[in-house]
Amino acid sequence: MAVFSVDEYISKHPEWNKELVLLRKLMLNTEMEETIKWGAPTYTVNNKNVIGLGAFKSYVGIWFFNGALLKDTGNKLINAQEGKTVAMRQWRFTTINEIDRKLVSSYISEAVQNQKDGKTITPPKTEKPGFPSELTDALSNDSSLKKAFGELTSYKQKEYAEYLLEAKRENTKLKRLEKIIPMIKKGIGLNDKYRK
Repeated sequence: MAVFSVDEYISKHPEWNKELVLLRKLMLNTEMEETIKWGAPTYTVNNKNVIGLGAFKSYVGIWFFNGALLKDTGNKLINAQEGKTVAMRQWRFTTINEIDRKLVSSYISEAVQNQKDGKTITPPKTEKPGFPSELTDALSNDSSLKKAFGELTSYKQKEYAEYLLEAKRENTKLKRLEKIIPMIKKGIGLNDKYRK
Protein backbone atom coordinates (compact mmCIF):
# COMPACT_ATOMS: atom_id res chain seq x y z
CA MET A 1 0.00 0.00 0.00
CA ALA A 2 1.41 3.37 -1.02
CA VAL A 3 1.87 6.10 1.57
CA PHE A 4 0.47 9.48 0.57
CA SER A 5 0.99 11.53 3.73
CA VAL A 6 3.34 11.72 6.68
CA ASP A 7 0.42 10.97 9.02
CA GLU A 8 -0.19 7.72 7.11
CA TYR A 9 3.51 6.87 7.31
CA ILE A 10 3.53 7.37 11.08
CA SER A 11 0.33 5.33 11.52
CA LYS A 12 1.96 2.44 9.60
CA HIS A 13 4.73 2.35 12.24
CA PRO A 14 2.91 2.31 15.61
CA GLU A 15 5.97 0.91 17.40
CA TRP A 16 7.85 4.12 16.51
CA ASN A 17 4.96 6.56 16.86
CA LYS A 18 6.45 8.72 19.63
CA GLU A 19 9.86 8.91 17.99
CA LEU A 20 8.47 9.78 14.56
CA VAL A 21 6.12 12.42 15.97
CA LEU A 22 8.98 14.06 17.88
CA LEU A 23 11.40 13.99 14.94
CA ARG A 24 8.70 15.34 12.62
CA LYS A 25 8.01 18.19 15.06
CA LEU A 26 11.72 19.10 15.01
CA MET A 27 11.67 19.11 11.19
CA LEU A 28 8.53 21.27 11.04
CA ASN A 29 10.14 23.85 13.38
CA THR A 30 12.33 24.82 10.43
CA GLU A 31 11.69 26.38 7.05
CA MET A 32 11.84 22.99 5.35
CA GLU A 33 8.91 21.78 3.28
CA GLU A 34 7.48 18.36 4.16
CA THR A 35 6.69 15.82 1.46
CA ILE A 36 6.69 12.10 0.78
CA LYS A 37 9.40 10.69 -1.47
CA TRP A 38 10.25 7.02 -1.91
CA GLY A 39 7.34 6.28 0.44
CA ALA A 40 8.90 8.12 3.40
CA PRO A 41 8.81 11.63 4.92
CA THR A 42 11.30 13.91 3.21
CA TYR A 43 12.14 17.53 4.03
CA THR A 44 13.33 19.97 1.40
CA VAL A 45 14.65 23.50 0.96
CA ASN A 46 13.98 25.10 -2.44
CA ASN A 47 12.86 21.66 -3.70
CA LYS A 48 16.25 20.15 -2.79
CA ASN A 49 16.29 17.11 -0.48
CA VAL A 50 17.82 17.89 2.90
CA ILE A 51 16.55 15.26 5.36
CA GLY A 52 14.52 12.06 5.29
CA LEU A 53 12.89 10.06 8.09
CA GLY A 54 12.72 6.29 8.14
CA ALA A 55 11.28 3.66 10.48
CA PHE A 56 12.63 0.14 10.43
CA LYS A 57 12.34 -2.98 12.55
CA SER A 58 15.11 -2.09 15.01
CA TYR A 59 15.48 1.69 14.72
CA VAL A 60 14.17 5.05 13.53
CA GLY A 61 16.58 7.12 11.48
CA ILE A 62 17.21 10.57 10.11
CA TRP A 63 18.91 10.70 6.72
CA PHE A 64 20.94 13.77 5.90
CA PHE A 65 21.25 13.83 2.12
CA ASN A 66 24.50 15.82 2.32
CA GLY A 67 25.41 14.60 5.80
CA ALA A 68 29.09 14.20 4.97
CA LEU A 69 29.27 18.01 5.04
CA LEU A 70 28.00 18.21 8.63
CA LYS A 71 30.49 18.85 11.44
CA ASP A 72 29.05 15.89 13.42
CA THR A 73 30.15 17.36 16.75
CA GLY A 74 28.26 14.65 18.63
CA ASN A 75 29.82 11.87 16.55
CA LYS A 76 26.35 10.51 15.74
CA LEU A 77 26.38 10.02 11.98
CA ILE A 78 27.09 6.81 10.13
CA ASN A 79 27.47 5.87 6.50
CA ALA A 80 25.06 2.96 6.17
CA GLN A 81 26.49 1.87 2.82
CA GLU A 82 30.23 2.36 3.10
CA GLY A 83 31.82 2.34 -0.33
CA LYS A 84 28.51 3.14 -2.05
CA THR A 85 27.18 6.27 -0.37
CA VAL A 86 29.34 9.35 -0.65
CA ALA A 87 27.21 12.19 0.73
CA MET A 88 24.37 10.65 2.73
CA ARG A 89 24.70 10.02 6.46
CA GLN A 90 22.20 8.73 8.97
CA TRP A 91 21.54 9.03 12.66
CA ARG A 92 19.76 6.08 14.28
CA PHE A 93 17.60 6.02 17.39
CA THR A 94 16.25 2.95 19.21
CA THR A 95 14.26 4.80 21.90
CA ILE A 96 12.73 8.23 22.33
CA ASN A 97 15.19 8.86 25.19
CA GLU A 98 18.07 8.84 22.68
CA ILE A 99 16.60 11.84 20.86
CA ASP A 100 18.38 14.88 22.27
CA ARG A 101 16.14 17.65 20.89
CA LYS A 102 18.76 20.37 21.15
CA LEU A 103 21.50 18.33 19.49
CA VAL A 104 19.21 17.00 16.74
CA SER A 105 17.97 20.55 16.09
CA SER A 106 21.54 21.80 15.73
CA TYR A 107 22.28 19.12 13.10
CA ILE A 108 19.04 19.99 11.29
CA SER A 109 19.87 23.71 11.32
CA GLU A 110 23.34 23.06 9.93
CA ALA A 111 21.92 20.82 7.16
CA VAL A 112 19.36 23.49 6.21
CA GLN A 113 22.01 26.21 6.16
CA ASN A 114 24.33 24.07 4.04
CA GLN A 115 21.53 23.61 1.51
CA LYS A 116 20.72 27.33 1.49
CA ASP A 117 24.42 28.04 0.92
CA GLY A 118 24.40 25.63 -2.02
CA LYS A 119 26.84 23.21 -0.42
CA THR A 120 26.53 19.75 -1.91
CA ILE A 121 28.69 16.75 -2.54
CA THR A 122 28.99 15.54 -6.10
CA PRO A 123 29.68 11.81 -6.27
CA PRO A 124 32.93 11.04 -8.07
CA LYS A 125 32.53 9.88 -11.62
CA THR A 126 33.13 6.21 -11.93
CA GLU A 127 34.84 4.79 -14.93
CA LYS A 128 32.46 3.13 -17.31
CA PRO A 129 33.02 -0.59 -17.48
CA GLY A 130 34.10 -1.96 -20.80
CA PHE A 131 31.65 -3.45 -23.24
CA PRO A 132 31.43 -7.27 -22.99
CA SER A 133 33.31 -8.98 -25.80
CA GLU A 134 30.66 -11.74 -25.93
CA LEU A 135 28.00 -9.18 -26.81
CA THR A 136 30.28 -7.42 -29.30
CA ASP A 137 30.89 -10.75 -31.06
CA ALA A 138 27.18 -11.61 -31.10
CA LEU A 139 26.28 -8.20 -32.53
CA SER A 140 28.90 -8.40 -35.28
CA ASN A 141 27.77 -11.94 -36.25
CA ASP A 142 24.01 -11.21 -36.34
CA SER A 143 22.79 -8.15 -38.25
CA SER A 144 19.18 -8.45 -36.98
CA LEU A 145 20.49 -8.55 -33.39
CA LYS A 146 22.72 -5.54 -34.07
CA LYS A 147 19.80 -3.60 -35.53
CA ALA A 148 17.50 -4.48 -32.59
CA PHE A 149 20.20 -3.59 -30.06
CA GLY A 150 20.76 -0.24 -31.79
CA GLU A 151 17.04 0.55 -31.47
CA LEU A 152 17.08 0.05 -27.67
CA THR A 153 17.51 3.10 -25.47
CA SER A 154 21.05 3.64 -24.23
CA TYR A 155 19.81 2.81 -20.71
CA LYS A 156 18.58 -0.61 -21.84
CA GLN A 157 21.79 -1.23 -23.77
CA LYS A 158 23.76 -0.41 -20.63
CA GLU A 159 21.65 -2.82 -18.54
CA TYR A 160 22.40 -5.67 -20.93
CA ALA A 161 26.11 -4.85 -21.03
CA GLU A 162 26.34 -4.68 -17.21
CA TYR A 163 24.36 -7.93 -16.88
CA LEU A 164 27.02 -9.72 -18.89
CA LEU A 165 29.95 -7.92 -17.26
CA GLU A 166 28.73 -8.89 -13.77
CA ALA A 167 29.10 -12.59 -14.55
CA LYS A 168 32.44 -13.88 -13.29
CA ARG A 169 32.63 -17.17 -15.17
CA GLU A 170 32.71 -17.48 -18.95
CA ASN A 171 30.06 -20.20 -18.84
CA THR A 172 27.70 -17.87 -16.94
CA LYS A 173 28.31 -15.09 -19.45
CA LEU A 174 27.41 -17.40 -22.33
CA LYS A 175 24.23 -18.59 -20.60
CA ARG A 176 23.23 -14.99 -19.96
CA LEU A 177 23.95 -14.05 -23.56
CA GLU A 178 21.77 -16.94 -24.73
CA LYS A 179 18.97 -15.66 -22.48
CA ILE A 180 19.11 -12.01 -23.59
CA ILE A 181 19.43 -12.42 -27.37
CA PRO A 182 15.69 -13.20 -27.88
CA MET A 183 14.78 -10.34 -25.54
CA ILE A 184 16.92 -7.87 -27.47
CA LYS A 185 15.40 -9.02 -30.78
CA LYS A 186 11.91 -8.39 -29.35
CA GLY A 187 12.94 -4.91 -28.19
CA ILE A 188 12.47 -5.84 -24.53
CA GLY A 189 14.70 -4.30 -21.87
CA LEU A 190 16.34 -6.56 -19.32
CA ASN A 191 14.26 -5.17 -16.42
CA ASP A 192 11.10 -4.06 -18.28
CA LYS A 193 8.91 -6.48 -16.33
CA TYR A 194 9.77 -4.54 -13.13
CA ARG A 195 8.91 -1.14 -14.66
CA LYS A 196 5.16 -0.78 -14.49
